[in-house]
Amino acid sequence: MSERALLRHIRVWLVFFVVCLALSGLTAFPLVHELRWTEQLLASSASPVPEHLPALMEWITRVRTGLDETDAHHPFVLYGTDWLAFAHLVIAVAFYGPYRDPVRNIWVVEFGVIACAGILPLALICGPLRGIPFWWTVIDMSFGVFGVVPLLVVRRLIKRLEAAGPSGAEPPPRRVPAPAG
Repeated sequence: MSERALLRHIRVWLVFFVVCLALSGLTAFPLVHELRWTEQLLASSASPVPEHLPALMEWITRVRTGLDETDAHHPFVLYGTDWLAFAHLVIAVAFYGPYRDPVRNIWVVEFGVIACAGILPLALICGPLRGIPFWWTVIDMSFGVFGVVPLLVVRRLIKRLEAAGPSGAEPPPRRVPAPAG
């Protein structure tokens, strides 16, 4: 694969990862409304969830109730989820470095791999402490498992790009001197 093709593949994977990370963060802003909509959707007559997955329905209702009560009586607590959303967006911006110059900024990708790995112990430790059902903890851990896949692909591609040439970034555009005169 040519350096140009490697760079293109790296950038496609990075854009995919950044879009997923940003969307994940953006969903933390409207949590109260999202849970109300989710509960309504899952409780609708067309949904098989109440009949086939009653534990999921009970959990969604419990979380929605908790968020409604928090929003009504202690809305400042939800400020923490605003910061969670902001952190996702800031981390997503950091991936612009590897997008521009993958070889020099591979550390950002490696940081992302470490962060994805950190999701597992966080969920396994904090989930039970906060009364999160184990099956939901597994869903939370899946973000780390699925998130690490594109990052490992990108890291492997960057290592190939690094081995292929001295520069992992696209060469700057050629400047044509202005005619004298």
